[in-house]
Amino acid sequence: MRILVVEDEKKVANFIKQGLEEEGYAVDWAADGQAGLVLALDGVHDLIVLDLNLPKMDGLKVLQELRKAKIKAPVLLLTIRAMIEDKVLGLDAGADDYLTKPFSFQELLARIRALFRRRLETEPALLQVGDLTLDPSRRLVRRGPEKIELSTKEFALLDYFMRNPGRVLTRTMIAEHVWDYDFDTGTNIIDVYVNFLRKKIDGDRDVKLIHTVRGVGYVMQEN
Repeated sequence: MRILVVEDEKKVANFIKQGLEEEGYAVDWAADGQAGLVLALDGVHDLIVLDLNLPKMDGLKVLQELRKAKIKAPVLLLTIRAMIEDKVLGLDAGADDYLTKPFSFQELLARIRALFRRRLETEPALLQVGDLTLDPSRRLVRRGPEKIELSTKEFALLDYFMRNPGRVLTRTMIAEHVWDYDFDTGTNIIDVYVNFLRKKIDGDRDVKLIHTVRGVGYVMQEN
């Protein structure tokens, strides 16, 4: 899952970014409303953590522009404003939840998980390609009857593959969805992780699911 944090207080942003990355999320950060809007309009984020009090463009305006552009990612507002009117304005503008500063990271994480659960309720309970299944809510992967243990980054990579079966995914696409905008495209880390995943998912099995498209990237399919 990829999260965008739009927060002008660097200490708060680093606190959120580091914590979420330790939980296995890919995290992008913008320090003002205009930059946050530009990143969010790419439509690649699964969730947006948005401060209301931002320079250049306030969070409410950012939120209104996102919903106008049909960006459907859930938005969690951060605010120091305790007034009910402010919270109502945010929710009416299209926010999915709000959190008042100061807050604990555990509460932020719990609210993010709750928003993702809501989204999963509208999606298939299981992702499946051939005899490979992935349960996003329980973070459980099986190939046939065999349970497969994956690292956090391997799971995120497999989740992306399985949400795009038959679609060729370039290294840039993988970097943007599983890593973040600061990812160094000059490294071979994507190929390394795909190989890790391939060994666990395909191994010695007759039917391979992860295929290399030479010079382009990778595709997950049964043949």
